[in-house]
Amino acid sequence: MHTRTLGRDLRVSAIGLGAMGMSQSYGPNPGDRSDMIDVLRGAVDRGGTFFDTAEVYDPYVNEELVDEALAPVRDQVVIATKFGFRIENGAPVGLDSRPEQIRAVAAASLKRLGVERLDLFYQHRVDPGVPIEDVAGTVGELVQEGKVRCFRLSEAGAETIRRAHSVGVQGDRYNEYHMSRVGK
Repeated sequence: MHTRTLGRDLRVSAIGLGAMGMSQSYGPNPGDRSDMIDVLRGAVDRGGTFFDTAEVYDPYVNEELVDEALAPVRDQVVIATKFGFRIENGAPVGLDSRPEQIRAVAAASLKRLGVERLDLFYQHRVDPGVPIEDVAGTVGELVQEGKVRCFRLSEAGAETIRRAHSVGVQGDRYNEYHMSRVGK
């Protein structure tokens, strides 16, 4: 399988597997939990090393599924997960990227994914109610604390990325951040 490097040092398979549809969206679930675990492990057997999940996917269930499936091969894979939604009564009810929310999501995702460090942690949607500098600063602190390896923005414009990048992303910390414009 071909590989790609995200940022400077996060090496992943060129083809990644998004796990969202394994627990929500896109019509009826394509199979039971055991089937989905087989799909995730089969992807690894075929050279896949990049997997994507989020706490908001069937809130919390998808991260737990990805953990269960990939725990035996955790040293061979990179798992991306996301923050940025407020979840109430098991459903997303809006955006929330306040620093305390980012920290709470990181702590919960670490536990659900059964890891000490999140490989790739990114903001699912830009929250217009929270300055991007506060978001980047908070994730930067999580990087310094060893809880996050890489940071990424999703669906962010060039100016938002520049502003996020301006928050201490330089020198030896540069390789710990990866920001891109996905979508628009």
